[in-house]
Amino acid sequence: MADLLEPELEQRLNLYQVFLKLYENHTALLDDILQLENLSQPSFTKVKPLFVQGVIDTSGVYVITNLSEGKTQRLLQPQQIWTIGRDDSNGICIDDKHMSRHHAAIRYIEEDKSFYLVDFGSTNGSFVNGEPVYQSIRLQDGDRIRLGTFTFSFLMNITTQILPAVAMESLMQLVPQTKDREQSLCAPISEPIEKTLEIFRPKEQIKKIEYEYESLSAECQSEILDRFFRRQNSQYFS
Repeated sequence: MADLLEPELEQRLNLYQVFLKLYENHTALLDDILQLENLSQPSFTKVKPLFVQGVIDTSGVYVITNLSEGKTQRLLQPQQIWTIGRDDSNGICIDDKHMSRHHAAIRYIEEDKSFYLVDFGSTNGSFVNGEPVYQSIRLQDGDRIRLGTFTFSFLMNITTQILPAVAMESLMQLVPQTKDREQSLCAPISEPIEKTLEIFRPKEQIKKIEYEYESLSAECQSEILDRFFRRQNSQYFS
């Protein structure tokens, strides 16, 4: 019996040594493998991706995260330092036994408008993209941060883009199709053409369109509405 157990124990020891070397030298790769393994399990399919997002906009500097209390929050901090650890006094409190009571912090530096990760001399260390953090390190959008065995993504938003107005064709797709209107569209043409065309001009829709485009001139509004009615009529009579 002992002769059978010895090869098995030796094999397990070799596997453990391989795993240990992989953990020490290729931490980021190991984290990705474990994450894929977790996502393939049915119990993990509904797990939210964990993240901290640094935001810089006209209202100030803040972070958005779902690391605490299982919900997404916007966290404002007057000193622009968000501490992370097991202790309740941290701005981001995470109940993880491998994390120190005061493990690390994410800090915003005004001079270069960047976020940095700072380790507080934690027991199990802090890592960015698999590399250990020995001093303050500048964070980039998409970085993977690991505190002990707890891993999350860092995202950064420093720009705001104003999109153009939505096209009329797309706006009309948002107008609900009522049952009465559907019946009217299917009704035979047996009345004067002017009265029939009223079917295609729902007053509530016209009011909504005029309200959305009240900033336009009367000439522009009239042209937009005429284009819409011509398109509706051509679809009906085609």
